[in-house]
Amino acid sequence: MNVRPVRPDDLGRVWEMIHGLAEYEKLTDILTGSRERLQALLFDAPPALFGRVAERADGRLVGYALFHFTYSSFRTNARMWLEDLFVEEIARGTGAGEKLFDAFVEDALAHGCHRVDWAVLEWNPARAFYERMGAGRSDDGMLQYGLDAAGMRRRLERA
Repeated sequence: MNVRPVRPDDLGRVWEMIHGLAEYEKLTDILTGSRERLQALLFDAPPALFGRVAERADGRLVGYALFHFTYSSFRTNARMWLEDLFVEEIARGTGAGEKLFDAFVEDALAHGCHRVDWAVLEWNPARAFYERMGAGRSDDGMLQYGLDAAGMRRRLERA
């Protein structure tokens, strides 16, 4: 299994796997992006998103990781957010996920990041994978909050 940076000619297959992740997580209703927008995020300068793919010896891509920077005002330093890490079911247990995770961590350290973070659905068995990688739930007392686009519009209408 080889892990390498995502290339423009990988986008069709990566987009298929993004659909696979959305189906696995039962989140197809919020899959509203496009392959073209993904391409812009990954390959326009400067890139807003970074990616790695897991490639079998026969050239088939069986997994991917997408990640981006976030920043800490307290530390005035970058962190890295793991947006997706996905391995097709047929390739789980082959080391592809671990290699993708290690490539993500390597990139974060190479960019001077003091921390990496990500979110996992409570029911997702991937939690055990991340724990095997040495990760644990954040114990800093912070809870993640957010607004979707409709919530943002409602907020501004009230203001």
